[in-house]
Amino acid sequence: MKIFINPGHAPNGNPDPGACNPTTGLRESDVVQHIGLLTATYLQKVGYQVQILQSDSLEEICSAANDWPADFFISIHCNSAEDDSAKGTECWACDGSGEGYKLAKCIDSQIFNSIKTLDRGLKIATPHINGLYVLTNTNMTACLVETAFISNTDDERLLADPEKQDDIARAIARGVTDYLSLKKAKNV
Repeated sequence: MKIFINPGHAPNGNPDPGACNPTTGLRESDVVQHIGLLTATYLQKVGYQVQILQSDSLEEICSAANDWPADFFISIHCNSAEDDSAKGTECWACDGSGEGYKLAKCIDSQIFNSIKTLDRGLKIATPHINGLYVLTNTNMTACLVETAFISNTDDERLLADPEKQDDIARAIARGVTDYLSLKKAKNV
């Protein structure tokens, strides 16, 4: 099983760190890089092949995943909003991808159960409307994880805490294994 992990935005935040907390300066690119590396480690420990790429080029990310070719694609992000009361976790799948929806649901459930953040539920990316590029331009089962809101004080504390980052990474990995267990049980 080949799993492609994409921590969002540019490595070392250059040129794009993604969302940043205006008070603490915590950067999305740094948080998700750490979560992505931990997630890859946990998935490798259970025997999956994992490739990880953090890049400012969405085209490069999609090409790398498609060319490998990966069986699954997971993009990891931190959410942000002008309204600093917005908080919680949400997972996205591409419109029409039933398997992507199932994968997103398994990961969302594991994150919610692990860190007890507000569950904002599953979201659908519709191409040419609100389509997230990496979901609409990869050829495999894919989801995008918005771990928590870096712009919210409570969520930012979770995202800044290395132990909580580890909890999130473990939850993403468990979500993948949950999905694969469900898929295997369905095929038996």
